[in-house]
Amino acid sequence: MPSDLLGFDNVLLPVGDLAEAVSFYERAGFEVAFRLDEAGIAGLKVGKETPGLLLRVDEELRHRPPVWGSARVWLEVRDAREAARALAAAGVPPLDAAFSVATGWTVEFADPWGNVIGFTDYSKRPELARTG
Repeated sequence: MPSDLLGFDNVLLPVGDLAEAVSFYERAGFEVAFRLDEAGIAGLKVGKETPGLLLRVDEELRHRPPVWGSARVWLEVRDAREAARALAAAGVPPLDAAFSVATGWTVEFADPWGNVIGFTDYSKRPELARTG
């Protein structure tokens, strides 16, 4: 077991179709860092950080609704309630209305393969928020 954890490398999300997944995540506001169709992967940028979301094709994976027991990835945004409006306007329906959390607000959405992403803000605890 490693003696210290240094940080995230990437968060891998299984998807059934790379082109469909890239299109979906671009509508959700992500920028593509790289795309290797022959390898079945695409990297999505998350802010100014080098790690990001890595979409990886599993050709046997079919569309499915999100399962509550599955892992969730929450990413910091400036205003989660505004992000919820932007998602809906882009055709990416939030799972629910933005909800209050200890640090601010969060909105979650699911991709067609059931991967759940949350956009969360630090409006209640701005001293913890990223500044860049």
